[in-house]
Amino acid sequence: MSVLLKNGLVVTATGSFIADVFVDGESIRSVGTGLTAPADETVDATGMYILPGAIDPHTHIDMPYQDTRSSDDWVTGSIAAACGGTTTIIDFSLQGKGESIHDAVERQKERASGRSVVDFGVHAGLTDIRPDVLSEVQRAIHDYGTPSFKIYLFYDFRVSDADMMSLLVETRKHDGLLEVHAEDWDIIQREGERLSRTPSGAPLMHARAHSVAAEVEAIKRVVQAVQLTDSRMYVVHLSSADGLAEVRAAQMRGLRLRAETCPQYLTLTEERYEEPHWAGAKYVMSPPLRTSVNLEPLWRGIREGAIQTIGTDHCPFNFDGQKDMNGRDDWRVIPNGAPGIETMLMLLHSEGVVKGRICREKMVDVLSTTTARTFGLPHKGAIAPGMDADMIVFDPLRRFTIRQRLLHQHVDYTPWEGWEIIGMPRIVYSRGTRIAEWAGDRMRFIGAPGAGRFLRRSPIGAL
Repeated sequence: MSVLLKNGLVVTATGSFIADVFVDGESIRSVGTGLTAPADETVDATGMYILPGAIDPHTHIDMPYQDTRSSDDWVTGSIAAACGGTTTIIDFSLQGKGESIHDAVERQKERASGRSVVDFGVHAGLTDIRPDVLSEVQRAIHDYGTPSFKIYLFYDFRVSDADMMSLLVETRKHDGLLEVHAEDWDIIQREGERLSRTPSGAPLMHARAHSVAAEVEAIKRVVQAVQLTDSRMYVVHLSSADGLAEVRAAQMRGLRLRAETCPQYLTLTEERYEEPHWAGAKYVMSPPLRTSVNLEPLWRGIREGAIQTIGTDHCPFNFDGQKDMNGRDDWRVIPNGAPGIETMLMLLHSEGVVKGRICREKMVDVLSTTTARTFGLPHKGAIAPGMDADMIVFDPLRRFTIRQRLLHQHVDYTPWEGWEIIGMPRIVYSRGTRIAEWAGDRMRFIGAPGAGRFLRRSPIGAL
């Protein structure tokens, strides 16, 4: 199958230019003007952007939680991703007690293989840091194709600072990358116990317990661990201006600390927790939404390069039947997580590019190019010869009102219901195959479940 995109604005992380893009098979063969190669499919992209497919490095698809699971399985979750312009997902597989890294990774690979419509990778979430697990890190990086690992400083399966440092040493030695959920257990536990006696405002109490102070304290510990081990770390879902200040200060000292934020922390605020009829539970996630003073500093962090990537932390639970299965009586057990896999690109463009907070090149950088480089995906993240033909023909003027009924996520709400968006995908390609397209008032999926491949990622070089 060959595809020729004509006269589109090719957007890269460093510049934009009018060009044609020729795809032969699964790869981009040439980018230039006046291309005349015969193609099975020719698309006039005049007035459109040609973007690399977005990469979502932070999802929790079909994830067990308490006595339920996140509501998207690999078919519905990856279809939603495709319809939003995301052509690569890197999901998490949490290691069980006594389990090897290999078995944790294979478990999630098995769930996704034959189901995902887009290419996918796996991060191992490490919880049981035994000597044999430390010795397995090298094999995970070089043999399994999973060079990134996540740890938590919160939850019952959190790791100690000593284990964090041991993992930093091993990942540094073998060209891996350690990621961290940075919230301080002790602060949240203390505040949670105190606030659990509050008779009203239940979902808001989640935000109060998971305070900015808890994020800041955890990041400070991370910074010290990185410095002591001369290693590197990636902070997931950074949510606050104060947390960003700690990250930026470490970067200015020359420490190798990277940060990701999410669309919810760039667009939504903690007032959502006070929506009537307990609807604030829709937004219970960790870290929680913050006050409005945090929004613009995070956008500035993206613009200035202190925040390098965007992920969604897509972890959907239905409002009816999951969010409320236990939490109405105790906000501490409301399932943590919210949907977002389908709306990442549209929100970054509409709220970022259109409103002048970031340029379109920075959007491509944080959604695709730097994400690919950060996580060992040398053939993803750019429109250039030799790269996988993961492409979006993007209409920068298309208007769309976000409605859950028009999305594809298998969940009964979206946090952005009713938001007016400017800019939507027109056509989405995965390795040269058209998998989604605009159809009247919404995106339509036209690909095939199971077409996505497991990505055996490369060891991660200099960051």
